[in-house]
Amino acid sequence: MGESLRRRGYSATGIKQVLDAAGVPNGSLYHHFPGGKRQVAGAALRSMGQAYAQLVGGLMMAGDDIPTAIESAFREAADAAEATGWANMCPVGTIAGEVADVEPDLRATTGEIFDEWITAGTKLLSARGMTTPAARDLVVAVLAALEGAFVMARTLRSRDPLISSGKAMAAYAALLSVG
Repeated sequence: MGESLRRRGYSATGIKQVLDAAGVPNGSLYHHFPGGKRQVAGAALRSMGQAYAQLVGGLMMAGDDIPTAIESAFREAADAAEATGWANMCPVGTIAGEVADVEPDLRATTGEIFDEWITAGTKLLSARGMTTPAARDLVVAVLAALEGAFVMARTLRSRDPLISSGKAMAAYAALLSVG
């Protein structure tokens, strides 16, 4: 289900697609996930959220300085987005924007994932020498810029939003690192 959520979103992902992809009968899904599609989506989002946290954490630890690591992470995101025909975007952000006002349980799940990313990113940047408030500000700004850039890149079929956002976030990181 995770791949379908990433590519199509929650509304366009049907339970039949999930069952067919998993090769399981209808009853099996509801036995393990009595909450149906919403519960499966929540589990998929949590799993993808953990995977993306590890990926981003690894990218942020690369390199000698935080601004360079941030710009590189955005560039790698642009490379991956373009290479997949603009499908390789953040599934958490994709679903968060889609369901925020109509699926309270999934809004809560995506909110928890974002909070976990902010907490983990703050710790990571603090360990690299930033003050905790500056680290938190930077993580929130980077996540917001990245999620917005993903939406624009997918819509415009262009790397530019990711590249420009990466440069802007690197410049912001340099200011916070000095201050």
